[in-house]
Amino acid sequence: MSSTLLLSLVLLYFLILLGVAWYTSRNSNNESFFIGNRSSNWMLVAFGMIGTSLSGVTFVSVPGGVGDIAGGNFKGFAYMQVAIGYLIGYCVIAFILLPLYYRLRLTSIYNYLLQRFGTVAYKTGALFFIISRTVGATARLYLVINVLQFAILNRMGVPFAVTAFVILLMILLYTFEGGVKTIVYTDTLQTSLMITGLIVCVVYILHHLNLTTGGALHQLNDRGYLYVFNTDVNSKGFFVKQIVGGAFITIAMTGLDQEMMQKNISVKKLGDSQKNVITMAIVLVGVLFLFLLLGGLLYLYATTQGAAYTDVMVQGKPVKQLLMMTPGHTGMINVIGDKMFPAIAMGFLPPAIGTIFIIALISALFPSADGALTALTSSFCIDMLGLQQRNDLNEKGKKRIRLMVHLSFAVIFFLCILVFYAMNNNSIIDIILDLAGYTYGPLLGLFAFGLISKRKLPNTLWVTLIALAAPILSYILSQQSKTWFNGYQIGIELLLINGLFTYLGLLAISYKNKTDGAH
Repeated sequence: MSSTLLLSLVLLYFLILLGVAWYTSRNSNNESFFIGNRSSNWMLVAFGMIGTSLSGVTFVSVPGGVGDIAGGNFKGFAYMQVAIGYLIGYCVIAFILLPLYYRLRLTSIYNYLLQRFGTVAYKTGALFFIISRTVGATARLYLVINVLQFAILNRMGVPFAVTAFVILLMILLYTFEGGVKTIVYTDTLQTSLMITGLIVCVVYILHHLNLTTGGALHQLNDRGYLYVFNTDVNSKGFFVKQIVGGAFITIAMTGLDQEMMQKNISVKKLGDSQKNVITMAIVLVGVLFLFLLLGGLLYLYATTQGAAYTDVMVQGKPVKQLLMMTPGHTGMINVIGDKMFPAIAMGFLPPAIGTIFIIALISALFPSADGALTALTSSFCIDMLGLQQRNDLNEKGKKRIRLMVHLSFAVIFFLCILVFYAMNNNSIIDIILDLAGYTYGPLLGLFAFGLISKRKLPNTLWVTLIALAAPILSYILSQQSKTWFNGYQIGIELLLINGLFTYLGLLAISYKNKTDGAH
């Protein structure tokens, strides 16, 4: 298919988003930018948040990981272990965190830390959100930009840096004014297109391979791709670690994340916001299963096109790779991981399916990036600059500062994307989960201490130092666990360990609250 035609589709899609942004941002102000005037429809928020939760990482990395190998087995459907944990985490968000946020009528969820502990804890929480979301969002954005580069723009001779710059400029343009009020609608559109693309690809490959869903699952099971529960206690993928880790990843990356909660608290009633979270959780798990099924089908399809697992020496060690010839590339390439879906969609499937893949891919790209850019702007303006309390500025002055912050974060995004490009990792989802364990742990510890303990914290830099020390201790423990604990490897539970280090550090500097009803 013509690269020019595909690029034209991307630009047309962006123009549609720009039209939606213009329509929804009319008469917008700072309140509509930050929390949508608390008037968002819960069903739209729930559906749109599926797209934000999935992102391009799920669209490419989850299917690509099915045929990857870990510990002598295919990873298969093992991601469902994490998905079970997601369900538990979303229940905690709906019935513990959301009532707290609504009772305190928060614009920034980190205001809870201000009310509970004081300014230092509040700004420490906001700082770790800013670090966490910047790293996570740019990793997700890098993945999709890299796929677009691989599928379209390399053939046109466009450098990666130019691609990244133009896409960020697009996102900047349609989030500049409307903020959350706009994103609730654009995310709904984008989620619809992404899920449509997923279903179309699954149905087409099933039809092409002459398989029913049951027949496909039977073949996947025969080849070892349907592997779900890992029972090796020492493995990073042990099912208890994955379920518990998935629950806490959800609590931290959604419930303690300004971007995700910003959309939830934009719903008028608590009950509707809770329905939003539970509905989204159930649909999300179903969609994740579909992505894993698609991954299995892609690997089955690849083998019909001559792909074969081969041991290849990489840095002096044998590594299992799935090598195949793909149109537009000279020689055999390894399609395990993030390259699998784009390689099959753009190299072997009909042009119409390839087009649907590109539209679905960019639909997966924008929700994670636009929401992050808006939420980071909101958090920095509200939490770090105290913009809403600045009585010396009128609405126009506040808006000017907000726009400058928004632009600054776009520049930071661009630089981070270039760093991930230099790293050139085959499976970005593993990097994101690892990084989340380090950056969200202190947030988890801070909120847990506020909710579980009745003790107070000194309003000093000790809080920030503990929050910085916890990830360092977690890193040392993670690197040495195999030696220290008889082969035990720390995996996704790193987040919980990091949060525990933070909690214990805060407990050590805390003091007894002399007044009842502290929280």
